[in-house]
Amino acid sequence: MKANEMKVVTVNPTNSPGLKSSLRNRLFPLLVITLLILSTNYSFAHCDTMNGPTIMDAKKAIDQNNVNYTLKWVQPHYETEIRDAFILMMKVRGLSADAKELSEKYFFETLVRIHRAGEGVPFTGVKPTGTPIDEKIMAADKSIELGNLSPLQGKVSAGDMPELTKRFEKVISLKNFEVNNVATGRDYIEAYVQFFKFAEGEAEGSAAHGHGTAVHAETDGHAAHIPWILSGLFFITSIVFGFLFFKKK
Repeated sequence: MKANEMKVVTVNPTNSPGLKSSLRNRLFPLLVITLLILSTNYSFAHCDTMNGPTIMDAKKAIDQNNVNYTLKWVQPHYETEIRDAFILMMKVRGLSADAKELSEKYFFETLVRIHRAGEGVPFTGVKPTGTPIDEKIMAADKSIELGNLSPLQGKVSAGDMPELTKRFEKVISLKNFEVNNVATGRDYIEAYVQFFKFAEGEAEGSAAHGHGTAVHAETDGHAAHIPWILSGLFFITSIVFGFLFFKKK
């Protein structure tokens, strides 16, 4: 009499079409969410675009040979770095067309990088003219240009209008500062930032972070990088996992 034989079948889970489809469907949304997280701050960037206010002031500084147009965008302890970059750029920009282009790009990127560090957000380069800007940011800029809040009507809730008006009036009261009075220029930028943050609908805590002013502590800037680092690690891990998984297909 033959002994009963047991046939053992080994099943590789990754060979299951249903499982592959399920994992693929779960992985794709994770990748999309990660990309959205990483790109949110950049899609509607304002101060790091070629036609944004920071670069516009940098161009004025070059035209007038006066670095004070830009110093209001950075914290006081970064002034020396900006001054040195400006002096170097002005020395070499007249050597040739290429030297002009490269030296000005170097100065623009240095200014924006240091300004962004003061905000506690990473520098991702100077975005080209035409980079998408949030409609609320454009409306806020137009409001300052016109001297009234009509461009923001309907874009901000009625309940927020009193606070928005208060911040707007402060911006307007500080707008016509003397360019060589860097301290008052920084007061203007601080009011400017608080107005823009509130117009965008960001939390009160975010509004207090200055565009390059002493209000924003340097330690806060380092802490603000943590979510970006974690998002980057998650993104890289997702890409590696996805590559290895689909390679087995």
